[in-house]
Formats: sequence, C-alpha cells, structure tokens
Amino acid sequence: MPTVSKKGEQMPQSPIRKLVPFAEQAAKNGKNIYYLNIGQPDIKTPEVALKAVKENNVEILSYSKSEGSEIYRQKITNYFKDHDIHVNAKDIVVTTGASEALLFVFGSIMDPDDEVIISEPFYANYIAFSTASGINVVPIVSKIEDNFALPSVEAFEKLITPKTKAILICNPGNPTGNLYSKEEIQKLTAIVKKHDLFLIADEVYREFVYDGETHYSIMQEKELEQHAIMIDSVSKRYSMCGARIGCLVSKNESVIQTAIKFAQARLSPPTYAQIASEAALDTPRSYFDNIINEYIERRDTVITELQKIEGIKVSKPKGAFYCVAELPIKNSDHFAQWLLEHFDVNGETVMVAPAGGFYSTPGYGLNQIRIAYVLNKKSLIKAVNIIKEALKVYKD
Repeated sequence: MPTVSKKGEQMPQSPIRKLVPFAEQAAKNGKNIYYLNIGQPDIKTPEVALKAVKENNVEILSYSKSEGSEIYRQKITNYFKDHDIHVNAKDIVVTTGASEALLFVFGSIMDPDDEVIISEPFYANYIAFSTASGINVVPIVSKIEDNFALPSVEAFEKLITPKTKAILICNPGNPTGNLYSKEEIQKLTAIVKKHDLFLIADEVYREFVYDGETHYSIMQEKELEQHAIMIDSVSKRYSMCGARIGCLVSKNESVIQTAIKFAQARLSPPTYAQIASEAALDTPRSYFDNIINEYIERRDTVITELQKIEGIKVSKPKGAFYCVAELPIKNSDHFAQWLLEHFDVNGETVMVAPAGGFYSTPGYGLNQIRIAYVLNKKSLIKAVNIIKEALKVYKD
C-alpha cells in the first residue's frame, strides 16, 4: 500500500482549526458558540474594497504579473511611506497571503536542515511552513511572567550555529500581542549584523498598536538593508482575511529576484483580490482610529474579566488582538475539546485555541490558551464567564 511522506506525517495540525469538527457538532446540537479561537475580525471590510470588486469593468480575468500588479505595488509603497518605511515597487513581491510570502522567504534563503530562530510562543503555522520547507525551527522561550518580552542577546547567541540563517519575529505578536520596541529591534539588528543572518519580521498587525506606543519596523533600520525581509498582509488590517493577499518586502535584490522565481512557479496572485486590496489602500485613517479604540476597549474588557478568575495568569498585549492566558489546568487541548463537547452555560459555550501548538518545545504551553478578542464587549464578557464557570467543574 502506498504511504504518505515523512514530511506529511510531521506536518502539525493547526491548533486553531483542529477543533472545528467538535465546534460544528456542538452547533448542530443547538449550542451557541463564542469563537475566541481564530483571528477573524468582526469589523466590516471597507466598502471601497468591496465596491471595487462589485463594480469593476474587467472583461477577461487574466493573470497578473507574478510579482503582483505594478499599480498595486506602487500604491503599497505610498502606504509604507506613511509609516516611515521607504521602499520601491521593485522591492515588493505580492503573494497569496502572508503565508505564501513566508514560504517564498524560507525557500529563497534556506536549504534543507538550515535553522531559523523564533521566539516562542509564535504563530503556529511557522512550524508548518518550516516543515514544508524542510528547515528546522530553533525556539527561544519568552515567558508570560515577562509579558513575553524579547529574550536577551546572550540567549540568542547561544543558539546560533553554522546552520542558522535567520531570526524570525512577529511584531506585534501572534499569539501574545507583544510589541517589540525600537531598542529591541536594534538589539536584533546587532545580532544579525554580527553573525551575518537575515532578520524576518511578520508585521501584519502593524496598525494595531495601543497605549500610545509606536510600531517600529525592521525596514526603518538602515543598517539592515541587506538583512531585512518584511512580511505583510491585508487580511487583518482591512478585515479581508478571505482575500488572501500579502507581500514580502526587501531591499536585498538577490532575495527579491529569488522570490520572484518561486512566484513565477505558482504563476500569479489572484487578480480580483488584488483589485480589492488596491482599493482598500484608499481607506481613510478614521477607519483605523475607530478600530483601534474598539480593540483597546475589547482588550481591557477581556483582561479585566480574566483577572477576576482565581488561578488565571494573563499577559497584557500592546498590539494585535490576542492574549495568552495561563489556566489552572494541565492540558488545554483536552479542556478546549471538553468545552465544546460537554459544557455549556444556558446553551452557550466557548471555542478557544490551545496554546501548546504555539510552542515547538515539547511540554510548553500545555496549560495556556490563546484568546482572540475579535468579538464585541458584551460577547467577550459572556465568553469569559463561561470559562470561569467551566473551571469550577472541569477535571483534568
């Protein structure tokens, strides 16, 4: 009998999506579910983006350039300029989501068995992308007690080997909501310069920064021009997750030209989604101001409610729309499934993301969950109350 590949066997399940069958069954059983497991914003997509698709005059839905529409890439540079990021259209490759961008980056700068250092917990699909690319993730642990701050320079340098090709960060972070300061970015700059590495930054949550903080991009570090590779996406920024449009950005010409070869192999990013994404760039600043104020209120609501529960430890995010909570349990995978299968409060339950899947170090994060505060405040209060009541009766 034919067998699947070892790579396929090693490919991890998504900690965010693997519980979907249990949620579907719970819904069929009549339960109302508060979905805190996935970063799908409930904020409406900008009308200008939807209108561009509905009212366009495209007669032939043809391929675009492999690196993305020239007009769209030029327009992206104007958006970046507003964020003090100065790049040209030739420095950008448009991709089918940030996911494809990261796969292109891994393929462009690393060979099988090369290593990338990532501060954990990190976006779970980084493990999947590294598995698909045949490279190895070397984790460096950040702790909830330190609000998931950047580990020390010394901790990074202990992990660097001849196989190390890059350090990867998510800023602001998923799943932690941590925001790296300018000083932390400059520490990473010194490390990659010293050891001649790439610094990859997933900056898809750039717009979601709170408490008067400012996002500092790796592309603002002039010394990093040949080392910096930025990943970006419209998914979260414009509540356009289904568009699947992202990009990779670098001033390193060799990286871009290599990434374009990967882009040519998959032909082109989706045309209609680029039309929508290009139009979305005309969204007024007030759209983001309103969203940020809403997310600050949601964050404060969920943190306040969680802190009322005995035995819970929770980080306070400075960006994105996630937080990690440590619960008085042993196994959050079992707890999350139990919530869907066996628990409800007045016919309502909660779907959360077990945090063990956001770590690559075995045994880490097993008593933690990631919460995406993408629901309105009333729903968040109800959802956290369900967790509170569940913990009163749950047995590991």
